[in-house]
Amino acid sequence: MNREILRLAIPNIISNITVPLMGIASTIIAGHACGGEGTLAIGALSIGVSIFNFIYWNCSFIRMGTSGLTAQAFGADNSKEYTLMLWRALVVALGVGMLAFSLQYPIGEFSIDFMGMESERANRMIADYFYTRIWAVPAGIMLFAFNGWLTGMQNAVLPMAVAILVNVLHIGGSYLFAIAGDMGLQGIALASVVAQWTGVAVIATAIWFKYRKQIVRVAFKEVMDMGAMKRFFAINGDIMIRTFCLVAVYTFFTKASADTGNDTILAVNAILLQLFTLFSYMNDGLAYAAEALTGRFIGAKDVASLRRCIKLCVVWSFVVSLLYVGAYVGWWQDIFMLLVNPEQGDVATLLATAGDYIGWIIVIPLASALPFILDGIMVGATRSRIMRNSMVLSTIIYFAILYGLSDAIGNNAIWMAFTTFMFVRGVFQYIMSDRLRSIYREAEPQN
Repeated sequence: MNREILRLAIPNIISNITVPLMGIASTIIAGHACGGEGTLAIGALSIGVSIFNFIYWNCSFIRMGTSGLTAQAFGADNSKEYTLMLWRALVVALGVGMLAFSLQYPIGEFSIDFMGMESERANRMIADYFYTRIWAVPAGIMLFAFNGWLTGMQNAVLPMAVAILVNVLHIGGSYLFAIAGDMGLQGIALASVVAQWTGVAVIATAIWFKYRKQIVRVAFKEVMDMGAMKRFFAINGDIMIRTFCLVAVYTFFTKASADTGNDTILAVNAILLQLFTLFSYMNDGLAYAAEALTGRFIGAKDVASLRRCIKLCVVWSFVVSLLYVGAYVGWWQDIFMLLVNPEQGDVATLLATAGDYIGWIIVIPLASALPFILDGIMVGATRSRIMRNSMVLSTIIYFAILYGLSDAIGNNAIWMAFTTFMFVRGVFQYIMSDRLRSIYREAEPQN
């Protein structure tokens, strides 16, 4: 079972780590490309990225809903059903992607007005970034569909290869366009467009060659079957609400940082959040393994394997969390310095300010270990209602702390709210699943 978990987790961890590394590289490039405006550019980039996180994360239901249903079909050896899941996911992804693209102007203007900085120059940077990167959105959402299907098919290697390709292209393109081409943040956005559309072309071609003998012929009316689509959207509707809450938390984290009116606090929080993101994407790799195996064993009605899988996934999640705690305790200053331009005059101020809040980054991996892995288990079991309800309650607690304590403890309230949100989400999921007993019942053979 450990080999099965690691076979799926390690490629997913590698895939996921490339994402924050891309974010880290973008932060570094933004700081260098904008010279004396480095701190301003980092803050503008963090807001621009937050806007796209809001779009992408609210569309991640396509990946999560596809993964669980495909894994159950794979476990039951139902080739027609997992073929239908691929086409349904792509139809929905393309439709949502084109809708988001067609609404770019109202989305962009509202987002910049709502989250923008006090500096008009910074808001111009955000706008340039947004209206360039929006061309990548249909491709990014289609990649969710492909990756969710491949996760359900127990294939973590192909998504890893494509993720590495996309992020290498993004980093290389960011340097080429932003620094060599002197395009600033707009160059970083253009690199995302090129990288993600390349990723779509590569992954579609690879799926065709690898699975062409397993993918069966289906009629379009079967793809659009109302009963199956209703179940797909019921699951995805819950996940959309869950993801909307998660995005709201991250969005208001950045907004609350900007509302302090302190560019140093905004930049420090953006950089420290990158450290948390580095941890989260690694633990998400384990969550992907948990969702693939949970769905597979439920589909196969193998309750004994499901119990072993869940137990070991939880253990691995805490092991990873402890490794990150050790790394942050011992080397947080060295890691932090990798994310800033050492030639900036305010580096010492950034480092000193980060030292005031680094304790939260050290605590968060332990607070987040359980909710990450339980997310994967709930996705694999298609227990989307538990994910939705636990997230809604946790989000209410988040905003209560954020706005209830901000006047009293300032920036610490932002971090306290975020850490508490992560912790209670795992507690709620565990309780709502009857301490996971309801998940195990899904894998019991039907009489």
